[in-house]
Amino acid sequence: MKRALTLLALAATAMLGLTACGEKQETTTPSAQKRTITVMLDYLPNPDHVGLYAALANGDFDEAGLDVKVETPGDPAAPLKLLQAGRVDVAISYEPEVLIARDKGAQVVSIGAVAQTPLTSLMTLDRRVRAPADLRGGRVGTAGIPYQSAYLRTILETARVPLDSVKETSVGFNLVPAMLSRRVNATLGAFWNVEGVQLQRARRNPTIIRMEDVGVPTYNELVLASTKDFVGERGDDVRAFVQALARGYEATREDPQAATDSLVAAAPDLDPGFALASVRATLPVFFPSDSSKPWGWQDPDDWTTYGRWMFNQGLLTTNPNAGASAITNEFLAGQSG
Repeated sequence: MKRALTLLALAATAMLGLTACGEKQETTTPSAQKRTITVMLDYLPNPDHVGLYAALANGDFDEAGLDVKVETPGDPAAPLKLLQAGRVDVAISYEPEVLIARDKGAQVVSIGAVAQTPLTSLMTLDRRVRAPADLRGGRVGTAGIPYQSAYLRTILETARVPLDSVKETSVGFNLVPAMLSRRVNATLGAFWNVEGVQLQRARRNPTIIRMEDVGVPTYNELVLASTKDFVGERGDDVRAFVQALARGYEATREDPQAATDSLVAAAPDLDPGFALASVRATLPVFFPSDSSKPWGWQDPDDWTTYGRWMFNQGLLTTNPNAGASAITNEFLAGQSG
């Protein structure tokens, strides 16, 4: 949902003119008959998906014996629903969405992280706002997503700003227009690697404050989700898919321009200059900060901490112990067996 909203915001403001780490490296041998895996994006193709399109263009999935079909949802709420219904095999989603779905009984599991850290940010064009403490007496626009409201509460509490001194306003996907029109003093929901890059390229000089720097527990913004049944029945194909995808992101790190060209070829509506700038900005968070960990690594302790935070904020009905139940790293390079 957040990615859908931010991409819609990007369109609305267009006028702004594997590493194969680990000691064990699995190899895959293509079979005579390729196995199909259907992947649903979180929304429209965008720079976060660059490694997927690089892997497609470079033949990484073909070499793994896979026929990967990519779909985009008509409804941003659809990916996890279609995943649960068995209509797709893998969905790109968000850590909080996976935990919320599981809290409602969905048998879904995260099989790898695409974006290691939050992309959601507190963003402002108001020169008077340089830190959360400066929000006192101001107005903050959000996309109306419950956990964004929880982020704002946590940020204000950490900064010791009275909650009733800041007005939260839902602006839907009009996050950037709300800032440009001065309807709000800041927004919480814009992505630093999308709207942030867009505003920087337009020389608007935004102030961007990342969630993990102001009290919100770190989390994997984008993840690969699948169902327990699918990973149980087709574990070898899941492993082949995840590790081929990792090679696509490694290729992106080695040659961002070539990888971005693959993305833009698949999504010609993307501005090539913006796409490359966004890919370059996002590159560090496509990979774990611990270089000994493989692409896609999910830290169990971080998931547990974030899941507990969601529970304490009333976003979940039970404490999920997420690091032990909601994720698996077994399909990443060097992690099986």
